[in-house]
Amino acid sequence: MKKILTTAAAVAIAASAASAQDVTLRIQTHYASEHPSGVLAAQFADDVQVMSGGEIAIEMFYSSSVVATTETFDAAINGILDCDMTGGAYQTGKNPAFQFVGDIMGGYDTPWQQISWLYYGGGYDAAQELYNAQGMQLIGWWLYGQESLSSSKPLAGPDDLKGWKFRSPPGLETEIFTELGATPIVMDFTEIFTALETGIIDGADASGLYNNVGLGLYDIVSHATYPGFHSMPSDHLACNQAVWDGLSEQHQRIIDTAMQKLTLHTALSNEKKNAEAAAELQAKGVTLHNWSAKDRADFRKAAQTAWDRWAEKTPEAAALVKSHREYLTALGLIAE
Repeated sequence: MKKILTTAAAVAIAASAASAQDVTLRIQTHYASEHPSGVLAAQFADDVQVMSGGEIAIEMFYSSSVVATTETFDAAINGILDCDMTGGAYQTGKNPAFQFVGDIMGGYDTPWQQISWLYYGGGYDAAQELYNAQGMQLIGWWLYGQESLSSSKPLAGPDDLKGWKFRSPPGLETEIFTELGATPIVMDFTEIFTALETGIIDGADASGLYNNVGLGLYDIVSHATYPGFHSMPSDHLACNQAVWDGLSEQHQRIIDTAMQKLTLHTALSNEKKNAEAAAELQAKGVTLHNWSAKDRADFRKAAQTAWDRWAEKTPEAAALVKSHREYLTALGLIAE
């Protein structure tokens, strides 16, 4: 009897091994492997591989080494890659609604509020419709928090934006700041330093405070907004929908769990780094401007005017603007 049981157990183990789903996912991120976000992405890949007992392998491509950053989403749709770890804001050409999953602009005050919209404000389902229409599945976000504006002039409140010339990314941001009297100048990220040195611009929207220090911006200018209020980009993990649907529920849960860990640690680590950078900059004489609740509300009001124009572009954009506005109202960030 013991021999029979042993044989049966061996058969069961062999069957289980045969049914194990070995998967390799090819994922591209725009971050370099040595960048703090690249290091966190590597940890995400390792978490997935370890939690799956090696059944899921992730081949991570850093620094957009397979295709250009803006082409990563299409590469996943077309099977060149399996998943995209860049951000929805790069896909506004497909549908303007992607702006409101990529960078809401003037929306939430903290990364925790913005993440809570995704998981507790109906955001996941609303966004999923947008992704599924493109043959993609949104898995989750990783966002590092509010960005800081850098300036050669004080930015103590909305009045200081009048006539302020600054480097801006294209799109929704230019509309919001123009509404407030600023002069946004769209230029490549690599041109910021020279433009500040030569006085072509008074300031820049580049990144978070810690990253701005790394760029050397405060060797030139001595003012910054902190904590920020205007922009909080969300990077995403989005996978080819057929690839995602082909995974077992167990594997999907593992990837989702690892993604939520990445989300948490991205926000936590950057909050720490930004706070350390703030202390360092103040010690060097850089003035940090923390806008009042009223000033933030005024900026958010101007942002909503631009949101409404974008909401008219597609039904999906209108649905996401409505979702954000309802959740921001529930959080008390905008009045009914």
